[in-house]
Amino acid sequence: MVNVVMAGCGAMSKQWLDAVRQIDGLSIVGLVDLDADRAKARAREYDLTGAVIGTSLDAVLDQTSPDAVFDVVVPAARREVAFSAFAHHCHLLTEKPLADSPENARAIVEAARQAGRIHAVVQNRRYVANVRRIRRFLSSGAIGAATSIHADFFVAPHFGGFREEMAHVLLLDMAIHTFDAARYMVGGEPASVYCQEWEPASSWYRQGSSASAVFDLGGGKVFTYAGSWCAAGFRTSWESTWRIVAERGSLVWDGDDELKAEVALPVRDGLFDRTGPIAVPPLDPADRVGGHLGIIQDFMRAIETGTEPETRGADNIKSLAMVFGAIESAETGRRVAIAEEAQ
Repeated sequence: MVNVVMAGCGAMSKQWLDAVRQIDGLSIVGLVDLDADRAKARAREYDLTGAVIGTSLDAVLDQTSPDAVFDVVVPAARREVAFSAFAHHCHLLTEKPLADSPENARAIVEAARQAGRIHAVVQNRRYVANVRRIRRFLSSGAIGAATSIHADFFVAPHFGGFREEMAHVLLLDMAIHTFDAARYMVGGEPASVYCQEWEPASSWYRQGSSASAVFDLGGGKVFTYAGSWCAAGFRTSWESTWRIVAERGSLVWDGDDELKAEVALPVRDGLFDRTGPIAVPPLDPADRVGGHLGIIQDFMRAIETGTEPETRGADNIKSLAMVFGAIESAETGRRVAIAEEAQ
């Protein structure tokens, strides 16, 4: 049995606890929130009658001595939660983003290393089935090496609350899903970025609801991202819509179920190479999927076996560096090198 204390009992905690219900051998022994009534309500909702409730993470950790901490707090509190978890010899699984600044991200990753604890990030879009299929298909070389990756994200949610008051809201709170997926699908190592942010006249966000960025992912691969959180009409998937251009063909994915590829044939129709469809194979049994459930299971497996989870902080910091690089570029108006310490 792996005993866990959850820090943060807001709306996002429901996705975590829904996943926990499906996992044998995991017990929530404590719930922590600045609002004790909110923690108590979550305990009643999920029948966590034996969980210790508190407003101080240190106090609840002292009382429960768990194996791990689930961090579902706001990004600004990540560092404090991480340091508390590692000081109590706990492993840590944290909601994305890993941290609210490059400095805090590096400090958390280093603290995990020094403590010898497993530290992973809920980068749940990486556990989407079609993301796995795309990675495997491109790795097979069926259409050659990827040369450019293009993702569009256009939705218009009215969240209310802290998101509508955040600076760089799209880049900091959402774009990391797309950035991490792009890096994963093509095996990219981010080298630089140029980004522009703007606020449409119709926006209900304080700052940074719309952005466009161009990344150098190394090895001749360029990644373009265009997104908005206040684009009414023709909504894309939450996973974005994708076009990946490779040496001998292309792949397109609507972010939902439609995934298809074409390969160039050794014959031309006038100016153009003729192309034909090529099948993208189904999931492999070894592919990790399942969103929050898959990641928590992976984290549990890492604790039990001593292995490193795929979304470990020491790797995820590279995706977060893409976010902070894009923010710096948007603020300065210049192309920004991705920090070497994240490589």
